[in-house]
Amino acid sequence: MPSAEPTSPFPRFGTLTVPKASDVLAAEVRERILSGEFSEGTALPPERQLVEQTGLSRATVREALRILEVERLVRIRPGRGGGAFVHRPGRESLASTVRLVIRGQQIRLEALHETREAIEPACAALAARRRGERDLADLDAAHTELVEAGDDVQRFLRANIRWHHAVAKAGDNELLIGFLSALSESIHAATNLEQFMDARIRELTARAHTRINEAIRAGDEAAARRRMSRHVCGFARAAAEVDRRDRVELTEPED
Repeated sequence: MPSAEPTSPFPRFGTLTVPKASDVLAAEVRERILSGEFSEGTALPPERQLVEQTGLSRATVREALRILEVERLVRIRPGRGGGAFVHRPGRESLASTVRLVIRGQQIRLEALHETREAIEPACAALAARRRGERDLADLDAAHTELVEAGDDVQRFLRANIRWHHAVAKAGDNELLIGFLSALSESIHAATNLEQFMDARIRELTARAHTRINEAIRAGDEAAARRRMSRHVCGFARAAAEVDRRDRVELTEPED
């Protein structure tokens, strides 16, 4: 029987992993940006000063700045008057990241529709609660553009995306605005909408938008949520039939 290892009278320590100096510097700058200490457009010290202030090498400072640039937390401008400038993330950063995940993971169209069905009725309800006069004007302008598109399907589709963005914007929730922007554009890109959006579908879409606009204008959250749910769920069912060439009509919103 093997003898037991002798017990040490001293406490044991595990192997330590020391972070790279560039990661440490990037983490400090990242935190100061996200905490609001560094506002949008703030110029970071020039590279030479960062080397002097931190005691790190020029290569380490450059690597830290590259990390932050990839994360879109700083913008590097070359030449005279250039340098590293703070860029605080906004809804466009969220939308861009979501689009990359959708494409990179090859998210199924069905899953995109399911996500939209989950969040867009909430966007409509929030729009009914929070909309201002500018929001109502944007909704009306997008809807007018959609109606006036006539047989110009591309113009109709652009106005349709603009209307859905206006609904999300009226809800005044930055996360939902970013998510919906990415979802709408991804669904648009993944669906043969020119074939799908015939005159009948365009008419039903315009009618649905009218009813949803009315609920948002009236501040009726329940009606806005219900009508948007019927609209996006009906659209998803109809779009799913395109590949099978078995058209299902959109469901018109009802109370």
